[in-house]
Amino acid sequence: MVYDRIGLGYAKHRCADPRLAGALAEVLALEPPAILADIGAGTGNYARAMADRGFHVEAVEPSAVMRAQAAPHPRVVWLGGVAEALPLGEASVDGVLCILASHHFSDLETAIAEMARVCPAGPIVWFTLDPRLEELPWLRDYFPEVHQRGLRLLPPLEEVRGLLELHSRRRVTVTSWLVPHDLEDCFWASGWRRPEMYLDPEVRACISVFALADSTTLEEGLDRLRRDIESGLWEANCATVLERDVIDWGYRFLKAL
Repeated sequence: MVYDRIGLGYAKHRCADPRLAGALAEVLALEPPAILADIGAGTGNYARAMADRGFHVEAVEPSAVMRAQAAPHPRVVWLGGVAEALPLGEASVDGVLCILASHHFSDLETAIAEMARVCPAGPIVWFTLDPRLEELPWLRDYFPEVHQRGLRLLPPLEEVRGLLELHSRRRVTVTSWLVPHDLEDCFWASGWRRPEMYLDPEVRACISVFALADSTTLEEGLDRLRRDIESGLWEANCATVLERDVIDWGYRFLKAL
């Protein structure tokens, strides 16, 4: 299992950003104490954020390494399991959330059908990424192989939307989410205005496309990025980036209802 190999230390750098958690709650549009299923919950960063808002959360995560890092919460119940065979009963939850996890599912169609089974009436909300929609995508210049891996892992947004509509039998709406420059959750685009973040091996270990990248080609990109930061070339080339507080890096909420 991928995160049994790369997930150690994940909780340190993948903290729930309150702005993203607030946007998630807004898209879900449910009132506490509704019961949510968090599919691919990781170390429970957003499960706990939702529980702090009064929701009850069934957190489903296949990796024992990830589950072991979860801080306990009285309104979060942890379950080992995969999206394609959810350990939840029929119509057992009021809503489903899936935060940057769908690209790790082995079968999207089955996973969606399972989500619809456990939540036949409420919202199914995915937070996902389409790298093809990135604005000012300087990361691909330094890490082209990592970017290509992302393209292979993450189908085009409209393809994912179509699958979600077909297999949930619901209408899917799409909401863009702009990434703040000081995001607390260190996922792929978090360092878009702070490139030194990617030089930290602990941070890279918590971003799957980095953690699974070929070490030789990765080091080449890191060396070039390090040199460009030190020389001021990165800042010169990315002057328009530094003028921004938020950016569209292709992150989207998909809501099936």
